Amino acid sequence: MNPDQISLAIAAIDPAPLFALSLFPYLLFLWWAQRRQLIPRLSLLGFQLTLLFVAVTIAAALFADLRFGAELVEVDGLHGGAEAFLTLSNAVIVAGLIGRLRDLHRAKQTDETVDSAPTEAGE
Repeated sequence: MNPDQISLAIAAIDPAPLFALSLFPYLLFLWWAQRRQLIPRLSLLGFQLTLLFVAVTIAAALFADLRFGAELVEVDGLHGGAEAFLTLSNAVIVAGLIGRLRDLHRAKQTDETVDSAPTEAGE
């Protein structure tokens, strides 16, 4: 098999089953993240909003196909609207992480203030 034949064979693979299968590890990640409580709540909400992005993208792709007979990437308004949900979810994830960093920074400053407080003689 030459490289062109391999490329054609790969291009012929329908990605829909792989896309559907990728949902399971992501749902497992969300379940794990919620149980472990290691990710800030706002960031966890952002990761959950990614599922909304997926749903909106699927709906927009179907609408683009049925209404315009085109793929989603060819209908700028629908494509941009769907991508806005990804931007929203990413912004919420980052906002949660920034909030966590601020909390850690404040806690560190508070600890340093307490540790560096002068003590009375003899203590």
